[in-house]
Amino acid sequence: MSRWCFVGRTDELDRLQSAVDGVEGRGLFFSGRAGVGKSRLLREGVAALPPERYAIWYVAASTATAALPFGGLAQVLPAEQPEGLSPAGVLRWAVEVLREQAAGRRIVLAIDDAHLLDPPSAALVHLLARQENTTVLGTLRNGEQIPLPIRALWTDDLVEHAELAPLGPTETADLLAAILDGPVDAGSAERLFRLSAGNPLLLRELVLAASGGGELDRPYGVWRWTGRLELAPSLTDLIDTRIGRLESGVRAVVELVAFGEPLGLHLLNQAADPADVELAEERGLITVAQDDRRFDVRLAHPLYGEMMRRRCPVSRTRRLQARLAELLEAVGARRRGDLLRVAVWRLDSGTAQDGTLLLGAAAQAFARYDVPLATRLARAALDADGGFDAAELLATILMFADRPGEAVRVLDAVTGEVTSDRRFSRWLTVRGMVTYWGLSRESTVEEIARAGAELADPGDQARVRAFEAIMRLHGLDPAAALRLSRSVLDRPAAAVAARELARCTIAHLDAARGQFRRSAAAIARVQAEAPAWRADMPYLQLAMELARGTRLALAGDLAGIDAIAADEFADLAGAGDFRLGTGYLAILQAYAARLRGRSGDALKISLGACAVLATSRVYAGLAHAERAQAAVLHGDAAAAAEAMAEADRMHTPGMAVLYPWLEQARGAVLAAGGDLPGAAKHLADLADRLRADGLAGHEVLVLHDLVRLGRADAPVGPTCTDGGRRTVAQRLTELSDRVDGVLPPLLARYARATVAGDGADLLEVADAFAALGLTVWAAEATAIALHGLRRERAASAAAAHQRLGALLGAADQIRTPALEALRPVLTDRERQIAGLAAAGVTSRLIAERLFLSTRTVENHLQRVYSKLGITGRAELPAALRSITGHDGGEAE
Repeated sequence: MSRWCFVGRTDELDRLQSAVDGVEGRGLFFSGRAGVGKSRLLREGVAALPPERYAIWYVAASTATAALPFGGLAQVLPAEQPEGLSPAGVLRWAVEVLREQAAGRRIVLAIDDAHLLDPPSAALVHLLARQENTTVLGTLRNGEQIPLPIRALWTDDLVEHAELAPLGPTETADLLAAILDGPVDAGSAERLFRLSAGNPLLLRELVLAASGGGELDRPYGVWRWTGRLELAPSLTDLIDTRIGRLESGVRAVVELVAFGEPLGLHLLNQAADPADVELAEERGLITVAQDDRRFDVRLAHPLYGEMMRRRCPVSRTRRLQARLAELLEAVGARRRGDLLRVAVWRLDSGTAQDGTLLLGAAAQAFARYDVPLATRLARAALDADGGFDAAELLATILMFADRPGEAVRVLDAVTGEVTSDRRFSRWLTVRGMVTYWGLSRESTVEEIARAGAELADPGDQARVRAFEAIMRLHGLDPAAALRLSRSVLDRPAAAVAARELARCTIAHLDAARGQFRRSAAAIARVQAEAPAWRADMPYLQLAMELARGTRLALAGDLAGIDAIAADEFADLAGAGDFRLGTGYLAILQAYAARLRGRSGDALKISLGACAVLATSRVYAGLAHAERAQAAVLHGDAAAAAEAMAEADRMHTPGMAVLYPWLEQARGAVLAAGGDLPGAAKHLADLADRLRADGLAGHEVLVLHDLVRLGRADAPVGPTCTDGGRRTVAQRLTELSDRVDGVLPPLLARYARATVAGDGADLLEVADAFAALGLTVWAAEATAIALHGLRRERAASAAAAHQRLGALLGAADQIRTPALEALRPVLTDRERQIAGLAAAGVTSRLIAERLFLSTRTVENHLQRVYSKLGITGRAELPAALRSITGHDGGEAE
């Protein structure tokens, strides 16, 4: 584990710098809670100041010096002070001493924990703040008594006073990645952020405890936290300090909230003395917030709850939970989620005797995608003689908890209770789902088809057919999938969940075929029916997201992908450890980041997806394929090949519908490895296969990859009646009339402009790509245009250089064949001289620095201009920026 780094706080550091450099302000004080990072921020800000310009004194006040006159500034003032001076004289003497030591430099006095200053030190700080050429910086802890001279600093407008907020989710994730020397799984980062509430000190203790307890692992290079919280002694001491000594009544309040939060204020006042509730709120142990017409009570910090729950004796824990359940049952479970809360309290207190209550709560938890809680409740319901219904639900949940073998055993144990067609249809479909996707048994499809045909009830038969349809689609039998799905929709007896599952199958197929408008309409219909199907089949959300994600990715709708990632489902899936959901959404986010040119983000997010899906084989192959694509873009061919091999290992026949994505990634990996002819042949064969399968939406993107490899005029497809074959550009033009959206016509135009060598048209296409956020494709189109402009020594080459430089500047490090083809072969000496010239160094100075003649330098520059297709120095910075891997500045 790395040294605890300083991450983020850019705005706050800028404010500190402005306070020192500013003409009007004479200082800045940050207030905040303990551990929020005030001291570290102050140290970092002061450390950045040059000592040749500033006389810097950093002092840390403490309780040990608070009772000693000038104890807080003992590190600054001389050990001996003149005798016989009045208090005011001592202050004036101290100011003069500091001025002498500053020797004409601006004085910067930084005081950490200024609330602990003794009165004379506080008075001296105030006096210094009034002096010219002096800046006073400091930190204060919230809730502490502040000396009046310090408080007067901002009330008299001598310094600024600002509240230092906790770290946000992004800063927390960045800090975790810096400490652990690698990316952190998004779900783990989110949970650690919630527990620490953005407090760096508490986050540090959590990470140290997790690391020491072996609760951090690193699959595929991404750190994951198991979620088991270790309360190390140092962490316990920190929380103890914050909570303080609790009277019995206040302790009872805090314990009740720890086990019940969010707890209605009216319930809490019934369970505890209202006066103790008020005292707990005054001491900052609980918070009360209004939610609609109800006031909810929560603990002031998540770790308070962990501490109280760990320390509460078992007997009292069970009594408190039973009491909470009784109170909520007495007033009636009126809010959504109240049933779930009562069931959990009953289960934890050992008073759960109602199997129906537990089963209903398990269904609610699963509908909220809280897989661990749903598993626990469903298992308890089964143990409470919940029978077939409990077994069906538990097996379903176990499937999504990556425990398919256990799910099969649960189902097989209740085969004797399958006494009706309704139960048989449900048993058959759940078992089919588990064996097909969980255990990768391809024979499942035929088995459920035969068994389903024997059902008499049309509604039961429709449910089985809906499952068979989506399995047929995933197994790459689109004709059968479409036929079965339509038969379900044609049956009035079909339940809502069966109909919408069938509709998802059609929506996915329409997206793959490029019928994006029809696909979007179907998905909207499924979403509208969500309240009706979620209780019966919450996992239908995955089918809907796969259909929607396929459409958005094939249409190049990156904003639509962003919207999915910000949707409620993403939050629920992340919080509830619904890994198939979070894994698939991460794949989509990585895809969007990749097309935007953010190769580092794409690699990090796709690695996270691989880690989340490490124990599941449903989307694991797709995750590794996307990781391979990200590695290719980032320029790491070895990592891309390794990821592709892992994609092949993890991919299953039950997800054959995803083959276009995997094979498209394979083409990219071949190209990254230097086998451009092999990559072109592979992609051409893939385009032919997609054409035969009728997956025009995918075919468009594969043909576009051929254009990106410079094969826009290569023949593809079968021989036509005229004896020839269509070129890639011609086939894209044909598909632009059949595939929906703005992207296919744009890709066809791009291919035609590439064949024609039309630089102006290519630049217009690049602008259109950029407007869609497709930065990589925009850069490639600009590069191809620039290649021709350089060859022609066209006057517009300089502007094209600027545009390409701006596009590459907005992206991370990216490597693609089109961009590499543009990169001229400059010798090391040419790059060195060009970098110096671009930085504004004259030829004479370059010659002196490199021990060359001025004429030799000029000759080198002329060769550079010729290779870059520019006319002189003025165009050199932009031309160098347009070369990937060069920032246009001085070479090292």
